[in-house]
Amino acid sequence: MIELTNNPAGNFFLLAGPCVIEGEEMAMRIAERVVDITTRLNIPYVFKGSYRKANRSRLDSFTGIGDEKALRVLRKVHDTFGIPTVTDIHTAEEAAMAAEYVDVLQIPAFLCRQTDLLVAAAHTGRVVNIKKGQFLSPQAMRFAAEKVVEAGNPHVMLTERGTTFGYQDLIVDYRGIPEMQAFGYPVIVDVTHSLQQPNQTSGVTGGMPQLIETIAKAGIAVGADGLFIETHEDPTVAKSDGANMLKLDLLEGLLTKLVRIREAIRV
Repeated sequence: MIELTNNPAGNFFLLAGPCVIEGEEMAMRIAERVVDITTRLNIPYVFKGSYRKANRSRLDSFTGIGDEKALRVLRKVHDTFGIPTVTDIHTAEEAAMAAEYVDVLQIPAFLCRQTDLLVAAAHTGRVVNIKKGQFLSPQAMRFAAEKVVEAGNPHVMLTERGTTFGYQDLIVDYRGIPEMQAFGYPVIVDVTHSLQQPNQTSGVTGGMPQLIETIAKAGIAVGADGLFIETHEDPTVAKSDGANMLKLDLLEGLLTKLVRIREAIRV
C-alpha cells in the first residue's frame, strides 16, 4: 500500500500528469518537473497518465500510443523518479495487465458501478481509486467502495469530479467531501475534470480552465485529502482534454497557494 495520507508536513497529496501518455519524452519531462515542485513543497506525488483513452466523443479522437508501450512509459516514470503511478482501466481484463506496471488503478466515473471491474481491480492488490459517477450522490459511493473491500482489498480512494448539471456543465457539491470521508477512505477532488463541458456540438469536450484555482482552493479549504490535476506543457496541442488542463508552468504557483491554505485550516 502506498502511503499518501500520513505526510509529516500534513499536506494534501497530488495525482497529476497528462490526460493520456502521448510519448515517453513528454511524460518524463512532465514527471521530472512535477517531482521537483512537489518535493520542494513536501507534497506526496502520484504521476497520472492514461495508457489508453476509451471514453472519447468521436471515433477519430486520439486514444493512445499503444497499451503496452504506454504502460512501459508509466513503469519508467516509477523506476526513474521513485514515485507511484496511476492509470485508468476500463474492463475487468485490463486490471491484471495494468497492475503489472502501476501502483494505483483508477476506475473511471462512468464505470464506477461496474461490479466485475471493481472486483478485478480489488484482486490485483493495488490501490483502487474510484471516481464518483457524474450521476451519483456522494452517499452512493459507499457501495462502490464496499465492493472493493468485500473482494478483499481495503486500499480504496474516492474521487469527486462533479455532478451533471443540465447537458453541458458539471457542479462540485463540496458537501460530498466530508460525506465520503465519513466512509473511512481518502477523498480526492478531481479539479480539472470537474471543469469539463461535455456534449459540445463539435464533438470535442470543452472546459473552463480559468476556474482551476477556484475549484482547487475550495477543495483544500473543505479538507480534501488529495487533488487530481491534469497538466500539460501546452494544453492547446494536447491530444486529450486540452480544454480543461492546467498549463504546467502554472502548477507551482497554484500548489504554493494551496499549501498555505492547508496550513491555515490546520491551525
